Amino acid sequence: MIVDVGQIDSESLYKILIGSILPRPIAWVSTVSKERVSNLAPFSFFTVASADPPILCFSPANKEASIDGEVVAVPKDTLSNIRQTEEFVVNIVSRQLAEKMVQSSGEYPSAVSEFDAVGLTPLASRMVSAPRVGESLINIECRLYQILEFGHHPGAGNLVLGRILCIHLDESVYKNGKVDLDILQPVGRLGGNQYCPVSERFEISRPRVV
Repeated sequence: MIVDVGQIDSESLYKILIGSILPRPIAWVSTVSKERVSNLAPFSFFTVASADPPILCFSPANKEASIDGEVVAVPKDTLSNIRQTEEFVVNIVSRQLAEKMVQSSGEYPSAVSEFDAVGLTPLASRMVSAPRVGESLINIECRLYQILEFGHHPGAGNLVLGRILCIHLDESVYKNGKVDLDILQPVGRLGGNQYCPVSERFEISRPRVV
């Protein structure tokens, strides 16, 4: 079977992509608006882009809205806040936080803070104005590096590149210069409403080519 992406609707293509490219790490992104309302939302189009300079990226898609009977694209609050403040925090999702992470993905009004809505602790960050999730074992403070827009229609992605300024590591999760996965218990995103733990692992040594 061959799928010609030019001959398939975007929703069907989206389902193929999220069912094929997995498990995906989750960026639980916290921001703050100019009105000082904190926002928190998860995104699974997320990865590290560079270690030197330290850059990570995630991609929020445009939402669909109806204005005066016309379907238009509007940015998610996360993207709007980052455009305004050029700052954000990526909080890593552990298994015990998965339910609250999903709750924070609801379409809350812009004036409502997801921290309050789902019962999470906003802690002051060190180098950015956006708060971090107190219950998360790893928080990554970032300053906006660049935004790549892939369209202005509903569903189009916006690749947000952020320069990492500092990382908060809970003492329990950082041992001997490494992150302890058994303590962190990170969660991955699958298709639909499915998620997965990082519980079963295996090692394969890289070859040495002389």
